[in-house]
Amino acid sequence: MSKTTAEGYASHPCFGMTSRKTVGRLHLPVAPRANARIRFSGSNGSKPAMMPEEALNWLDHVVEQGKPIGIVGITGPGDPLTAPDLTLRTLRLVRDKYPDLSLCLTTLGMNGAEYAEELADLGVAHVTVLVDAVDPEVAEKLYAWVRPARHTLPLKEAVELLITDQARAVTAFKRAGLTVKINTTVYPGYNAGHVEKIASTMAGLGADIMAVVPYHPEEGVEDAPAATDMELLAEIRDRAARHIDIMPGFDECGQDLVGLETPGKTDAKVSILPKPTRERPNVAVVSSNGMEVDLHLGHAIKAMIYGPRGDGLACLLGMRDLPEPGTGAQRWEDLSETLHDCFVLLAASAGESPRQILSRKGLSVLITDGEIEGTVDVLYGGGKKGKKNKK
Repeated sequence: MSKTTAEGYASHPCFGMTSRKTVGRLHLPVAPRANARIRFSGSNGSKPAMMPEEALNWLDHVVEQGKPIGIVGITGPGDPLTAPDLTLRTLRLVRDKYPDLSLCLTTLGMNGAEYAEELADLGVAHVTVLVDAVDPEVAEKLYAWVRPARHTLPLKEAVELLITDQARAVTAFKRAGLTVKINTTVYPGYNAGHVEKIASTMAGLGADIMAVVPYHPEEGVEDAPAATDMELLAEIRDRAARHIDIMPGFDECGQDLVGLETPGKTDAKVSILPKPTRERPNVAVVSSNGMEVDLHLGHAIKAMIYGPRGDGLACLLGMRDLPEPGTGAQRWEDLSETLHDCFVLLAASAGESPRQILSRKGLSVLITDGEIEGTVDVLYGGGKKGKKNKK
């Protein structure tokens, strides 16, 4: 069965070419953990996640700047359904304050079936599910690891669970009345010949539309496939279109995009991360091994302090003892004094009470499970290939 190419979605704020150039979009990065990793992903530092209240404050800031935001998405830096309580709370906050904004979600789909009805009740307009394989043999070649929960399963078992969960999620999303978009990245030599089967399978589950995305290798990634050839991509899109509506071939929606996607406009981004100030130039990190952000804030008794050297480059300045646990809210009041010169504190997790207290004291707590040096570099404006991000 053949379908037309996305004609019915031309006016959708994320699906239509025209509307993408006239509708502002903001992605709120409140998902702290990933639940899978493609083998060819780069090893750059993880971007920290915001708390829902921080994300709402950022949305307020963007709206106050006059950005014509029409759609808010939950996507990144991890998967929104690995910490569904944070995702759902963010959606509720946005829906309550901005009832006219369109909401969307991008996810691998694991655990999606469990939350389909609640997402629909919150008025989510559409869910994008990232599907790069529907056969375990193909998925096993693509993924470095898959973590359905906080532990890592053997890859063969994990990808089978992933594929089953994705199918259940798409079915549940449709049953709940949500529009479902499938995003498939074409990895030459791995899944290029498999995309039509993905299209057919997802269409059979009720998915509405599909984006076929070219793969662009990141610099420094070993054994990565070549970039997707555009002629190959066109052929794959034609084959997939026999089964499901295909999105136009424009640049895909990205988690950093803010404001209008206007040709020639290069200043549409707004910083989502806290910045160092003269009074607070440093970063505090809690870690058990000095390499990764892996401690719950409540368990930490020391913090690593990073800050700029004389030449402006960030480095480890030293260690500080933190207030002992067991004193309740007073501990966080004392900790804010201990870290009086830090603009941000990185932790693998933290309770809502300390985050609220520290935030009021001017210290943001960002949740991440990334490698320390890369994440600190991101906070000080470093980006891919050692270049500075434009804020």
